Amino acid sequence: MCSLRDCSVCECPAHEFPESFKRPNSQLSSDNLICQEGKPQATVDRTLDSKAFMGWMEIDNPWTYDDETDNSEMTYVNLQLNPERYTGYIGPSSRRIWDSIYKEHCLKDVPGDSSPERRVFYKLISGLHSSITVHIAAEYLLDEGKDLWGPNPVLLYERVLKYPERVRNLYFTFLFVLRAVTKAADYLSQAEYSTGNPLEDQHTQSLMIQLVNNRQLHAACPIPFDEAKLWKGQNVHDLKRQIQLQFRNISALMDCVGCEKCRLWGKLQILGVGTALKILFSVDSDNSVGQPLQLQRNEVIALINLLNRLSESVQTVHALLPIAEKVVKGTIQCPSLRV
Repeated sequence: MCSLRDCSVCECPAHEFPESFKRPNSQLSSDNLICQEGKPQATVDRTLDSKAFMGWMEIDNPWTYDDETDNSEMTYVNLQLNPERYTGYIGPSSRRIWDSIYKEHCLKDVPGDSSPERRVFYKLISGLHSSITVHIAAEYLLDEGKDLWGPNPVLLYERVLKYPERVRNLYFTFLFVLRAVTKAADYLSQAEYSTGNPLEDQHTQSLMIQLVNNRQLHAACPIPFDEAKLWKGQNVHDLKRQIQLQFRNISALMDCVGCEKCRLWGKLQILGVGTALKILFSVDSDNSVGQPLQLQRNEVIALINLLNRLSESVQTVHALLPIAEKVVKGTIQCPSLRV
């Protein structure tokens, strides 16, 4: 077990604790930016569709910190109105979150660990970190006065591209999540997508079936990740419980993110990773027979959104790598950017 002082709990200073969690049913207005790092773009737009899904199965996920089963303390958010991008959440506040994940949650020395399970865990978190950084760099606020948004190739290069391991881990996380989606193909294609809009629901199910049965995808990545190779050594039950606890701690840590929109996407994508872990490692106590897969609606939403975010990160890396290298080498000029 991790013996570091704050490994199992999240302790937020009072002045950083979001008001929305002190009063769960309250909503932060645009003029209350204390918890938004002072940036209007960090505020979540809570505009809803005319009809919303009002319930789902409450099934515990051993990989995530789940304290949101009470619907009265939840709010619905339209993700299309709240894209993942730069919000102004930079500096010490954001660094403390990632420092806590890497240092306090037993990930600091994992790359040299002999355990393949711990290496997988580290790569997943590192790949997710890279993906989040890619999206911030891809949609960066270039000029706040003009409300000008665009790619920041310098930031992308300095934070991700010049570190080959971070790029490799991004690909690894993408393939890991892709494997989870394809493994859950039967469940996802047969699940009930009921929001009260029959046409949209039918279209959603059609798109899901196309995704999980895509022949080109299966031909390119027949087995994106082979989970059967893990949990084979001695003491695997203790190791699994340790890693589950560490990931639950990381899941809980997302509630400490001071920027509301960053917290939204952080919680969503961590839930997506937890759902992928649940799908790939959903086995009984003797580690031999898989349990029947059951997912919450939010878990399906998180999983598919995470796959989308990771695939877009891979596309962005391909598109911006040549430009970023030229900008860094000084062969082309780029608008004034704040890194």
